[in-house]
Order: sequence, then structure tokens, then C-alpha cells
Amino acid sequence: MVTSTSRWGALGALVLSVLVIGLDATILNVALPTLATELHATTGDLQWILDAYMVPFAALMLPAGAFGDRYGRKRLLLIGLAAFGLASLVATFAGGTGALIAARALMGAGGAVIMPLSTSILPVIFPPAERGRAIAIWTAAMALGLPLGPLVGGYLLDHFWWGSIFLINIPVVVIALVAAIVFVPESRAASPSRLDVPGAVLSVTGLAALVYGFIQAPADGWGDPRVLAGLGAGAVLLVAFAGVEARTRRPMMDLGLFGNRVFLWGAVGATLVSLGMTGVLFVVPQHLQAVLGHDAFGTGVRVIPMVAGLMVGGLAGERLTARFGLRAVMTGGLVVLAAGFGLGATTGVSSGYPFVATWLAVLGAGVGLAMIPAMDGTLAVLPEDRTGAGSATLQTMRQVGGVLGVAALGSILSAAYVGALPSGAPAAARDSVAAAVAVAAGTGDSALLRAARESFTGAMDLVLLLCGAAALLAAVLMVIFLPRRTLALTKTAQSGHDLTAAR
Repeated sequence: MVTSTSRWGALGALVLSVLVIGLDATILNVALPTLATELHATTGDLQWILDAYMVPFAALMLPAGAFGDRYGRKRLLLIGLAAFGLASLVATFAGGTGALIAARALMGAGGAVIMPLSTSILPVIFPPAERGRAIAIWTAAMALGLPLGPLVGGYLLDHFWWGSIFLINIPVVVIALVAAIVFVPESRAASPSRLDVPGAVLSVTGLAALVYGFIQAPADGWGDPRVLAGLGAGAVLLVAFAGVEARTRRPMMDLGLFGNRVFLWGAVGATLVSLGMTGVLFVVPQHLQAVLGHDAFGTGVRVIPMVAGLMVGGLAGERLTARFGLRAVMTGGLVVLAAGFGLGATTGVSSGYPFVATWLAVLGAGVGLAMIPAMDGTLAVLPEDRTGAGSATLQTMRQVGGVLGVAALGSILSAAYVGALPSGAPAAARDSVAAAVAVAAGTGDSALLRAARESFTGAMDLVLLLCGAAALLAAVLMVIFLPRRTLALTKTAQSGHDLTAAR
């Protein structure tokens, strides 16, 4: 029996675990110019320092969840935290780009274990009445780490050496490890199945190839042979993975979960919300820095209204779902999200930060209202002995959706920005709005500065408009496909019986 004190102590450990992942996802961005100078890193090196984390992070979540069900979720969580801490230590004192890239890859592997295992532990230790609140706090911690990255990174780089941006991870990981050892109970599948080696190999290689293709596409172009090879190989391998899983008696990914309308459409909704949220976190910091003129520290502070809105929306969503049901609240959250995107799409060059803060807060509320019930609903229908694999499936979909969001929306942003620049703009200004601002500052060209800011703002508005359209589409899908009542389904799933009751 898990006591109330133990539950919330365990949540503290899980919150610290995902906070450090969110922090690490963005803290490196502000350090890239420093790394280029200190480590003599080329543009290709810098790209791999970023991508070496993302590829294993997305590719290893599915087997991590399945291994947690078999060998123990707490045990795997501790291994993931230890790997993340060790990788942070190696990165802190890396003497060259090769060592740093290797450390980042190990960090991504550790994060791939932490993410689904921390999610799968939530429904084990929290009863349905408290689970929504726990998920809201867990999600807010993950989201809070994203804007904290530039904020903390900017401060550390101003006062210490570049390795300090990784050193900051270690005390957080140590505290999370101790709290997990003390408070998190061990749990595993009641009747563990044999390891699904073919499924693990196909899923890891397929997701790695697919994510690599998405990451390279904005830099190399969607028609580049390496991008096409990555996307094509990923698609083929994942189709083969689905075929293997359909014929395996105890598969790593239970495809029967997708026959459950709550799990399927809850996961789809959460994935689309993740796509939109990562798109926002990709374009808004650039707008705050290049257009409004804030530094990295100030940018991190100014993204916090979105996190505050997420927290408020998540806590409200918990209460509203109990009263109105999953479909109504998810749909309402997606509509609020679409409204935030629509408001953001009216941003002009002269729009001040108070206006930006307003629509960021609305966006955050929409994310909380839609995401928290979606995750709660999908976790509720997982049998207890499959929470690791089911959570890994959900988190993998969200992660791939996020990578796709950055890749696709980044390509759209770049094309719209370059297309709106004057034909005589310098070549360097076409690389990014930050480069254009730097060129304008160096040459004193106020016309270029104005044109770059107007072009980027227009491109950002287009991206936000597309995200709003996707949110509205998701709201329509929820109305059509989510069942009106989910209480009976949840009870059935919690007893580990028929997962197709809501078909």
C-alpha cells in the first residue's frame, strides 16, 4: 500500500527527473556560439551535438517501456537517471566535439528511459481521483524546463565556463535518484513475457532513421538523398515492425491498444498538441530575441506565461473532466489552443510583449486543458501489467510528433521568411533572422533590420495559423471519434480485461 506521503514524495522524484530532461532540451541552444569558439566546432559538429541527443531519445523509448514492465519500472528509472547523470559528467569535462557528441547520445538514451518509465509509474501509485493532478504537475515540470534552459544557460555562460551547463544536471539527478530510491515503489508486469528482440531491433532502427530524416530535412532540404533515405528506411522498418508485432503473442507494442478509441484518439490528440507546443517553443524565442530584442535570460523569463497557463489549464482540466467527461474537456482545450494560435497569428512587428504574453498564456491554458485529460485518459485504460509499454507508446508518438513539428514548421518558417525578404538582402541575412539582425547591427543598415523583423514576424504568424488549423482539426476529430462516456471503459481497463470495449 502506497501512503499519501510516499505518493507525493515519489511524484517529487519523477518531477525532478523530467525537469532535467526539459532543461537539457533547450539549455544547449544558447551555448552553441561558445562551443563553436571553445571547441573549434564546425556547423556540422554543432548540429550533431544537438541531434545526437534527439535520435536515441526518440528511438529507445519503446524498448525502455517494455523492459520496465519486465524487469521493474523503478529499477529501469534508476538506471536511466544514472546514465543521464554520468553522461552529464562526461559532457561537463569533454575536451573535444567527439566526446561531447558521445556524451549527448548517452544523455539521450538516459532520457529515453526516464520519460516513459516516469509516466508509467504515475497510474501505479496514484488512484484515479488524484492522477489528473499528478499528471498536471508532471507535465508542467517538463514544460517548465524548456524556458528555464535558455534562462539558466544564459546565466551560467555569463559567469562560468561552458561545461557548467551540463554540470547543473548532476545535483538535480542525484536528488531525483535518492528520492526515487526512498519513495518510488517497485512495480512490474504480473506475468512478464519473453523479450521481443525482433520488435526491439525494428522499432529502434526504424524510429532512429525516421527521426534522423526529420531532423536533417530543414537543413538539407526535403529532397536531399540522405533525408529521403532516412525517411524511406524509417517508414519501411516501422511497417515491418507493425507486421512483426501483429504476429507476436506478447509484443513489445500491443497494437490492440489502438483498437481502444480512448487510447488511440487520446494519443493522437496529445501528439498534435505536442506538435503545436514544440512549434511555438521553436519560433517564439526567436521572435523575443530578434524582433523584441531580449537576451537569452530575458527570453526564458518571458516564456513563463505559457507554463503558468499550462499549469492552470491542467489543474482545471482535472476537475472539468470529472464533471463533463474526457471528450468535452479535450475538445474545449483544443478550441482554446486554436484561439491562442489565432490570436498569436495577428502579432505584428510593433506588438509589444504584453500582447505576446497574453496569447502565450492562452496557448498554455489550451495545452493544459487538452494534454492533461488526454494523458490521464490514455493511462487509465492501460492494464497494470502493460503501463510501461503503453506509456512508452504514448511518449514515442508525442516525441516523434514534436520532432516532426520542428522539422515541418521550421521548413515553412524558413521558406516564408526568405520569401518575404527584399531581393537585395545579403546572403547571410537569409540564413536566419538572428543572422540578419547581426548583419544589420554590424553595418548600421536599419532598412535590413526592419525588413528582417517584418519578414520573420509574418513567417511566425503563418506557422501559428497552421498550428491553429491543426488544433481545430484535432478538436473535430475528438468530437467524432472519442466516446461520449469513458467511465465504464476505464474500470474495464483497470481490471486488465477487454481493451476493445469502447470500439
